[in-house]
Amino acid sequence: MDVNEQIATYIASLPQSKQNEMQELHQRILQTLPGSKLWFLDGTNAEGKIVSNPNIGYGLYTIKYADGTSREFYQIGLSANSTGISVYILGLEDKKYLANTFGEKIGKASVTGYCIKFKTLKDINIDVLEEAIRYGVDATNKKE
Repeated sequence: MDVNEQIATYIASLPQSKQNEMQELHQRILQTLPGSKLWFLDGTNAEGKIVSNPNIGYGLYTIKYADGTSREFYQIGLSANSTGISVYILGLEDKKYLANTFGEKIGKASVTGYCIKFKTLKDINIDVLEEAIRYGVDATNKKE
């Protein structure tokens, strides 16, 4: 199964209300980041144990570790969870930037150093979410 099929299967496995919102967000992120690499993580580790919710990933950046090793990972993640939806904006150095810049204007959402979590799309300003996503991608592209 290719990544597009994995994403479609994941979204189809969600409750109907979340399916619609995840599909809408997925399409919006694809439009915001045309041509970006797509990822799908099923939430299991190498032993097959569930360690997280499944994630759809967008974009590509290289994580560089202190020991000199590196690995590629996505820049933006999208995941449904038991209380709503999480959008992950990875690779930001300033862990206060998202909350300080977008927290007040995004609407009813929890904004941390790398995650914007909300119950439903109607609770947030999706244009502000898109702005945060663009910022995250631009910030990690400049680090490359």
